Amino acid sequence: MIVNQKTLSKTYVFRGHGLHTGKPVKMKVGPAPVDAGISFLRSDLGEDCRVKAFAENVTTTTRSTTISDYPYSVVTIEHIMSALTGLGIDNALVSLDNDEVPILDGSARLYAEAFAKDPLVDQGVPRHYITLPEAVELRDEKSGSWIRIEPSDRPSIDVTIDFNSHVVGVQSAHWDEEVDYAREIAPCRTFVFFHELQFLFKNNLIKGGDVDNAIVVVEHPVTDEQIGEIADAMGKHKLSVTPEGYLNTIRLHFPDEIGRHKLLDIIGDMRLVGGFLNAKVTAYKPGHTINTLAAKAVRKLLK
Repeated sequence: MIVNQKTLSKTYVFRGHGLHTGKPVKMKVGPAPVDAGISFLRSDLGEDCRVKAFAENVTTTTRSTTISDYPYSVVTIEHIMSALTGLGIDNALVSLDNDEVPILDGSARLYAEAFAKDPLVDQGVPRHYITLPEAVELRDEKSGSWIRIEPSDRPSIDVTIDFNSHVVGVQSAHWDEEVDYAREIAPCRTFVFFHELQFLFKNNLIKGGDVDNAIVVVEHPVTDEQIGEIADAMGKHKLSVTPEGYLNTIRLHFPDEIGRHKLLDIIGDMRLVGGFLNAKVTAYKPGHTINTLAAKAVRKLLK
């Protein structure tokens, strides 16, 4: 079956702040021409300050994915990239008046809900699925992570996570084009372990982090004083730990929401191959570094 390229019917506006920079940002996501793919525009720097969403433009993968075209960058692109991919949008222009995509509620839900209000525009030209001549596999011996990308007649991604956590456990999640991305994957929020928070704050990360836009996993026993320090840092009150091992500010949308969020991330990162990848992707303990290295390997193989 031939699938035509699609773009958005209008421009959507999202306002918030960056997860890591904490800076306020206004972001517009709008239509783009046939074969344009996904580009990011730094409107605060000028109409020519654009970065193509290609793996070779990735410059940083510390807790998120950053793409750059010197001297300008766009930080934390994975959630909007995931939403555009999961909803079948080939061409889009993402314009920001600051350097980081807004974290919103920590998921892709608000993008999916906004885009679903209007029909997509069929652009009348067949989608160019990216096919592989052979399999690609990357492994990180230190972390135990690996990704294998195999030629297939239909796109799919299977993810397994294992943080050696008695709270999270081992979780697996699956996506293909028949899965209802908006309902099953988009609402799944980012997460952090409680013991990581102090390190992240000290290293100028998650300045825009909040217990309202992230699942906080409490793996080890914590004191009231430690909880109080985090509450003060985020301007919150009455934080406590649930019997399941999470901070009490949010309830899980799914028992395996953390695994589904890692799936959401890799869907966005793999879009950096430059389009829709017609392959079977299997990932164990994925993260932004190995995800984007795999996308680079695909780009290199195709060249």
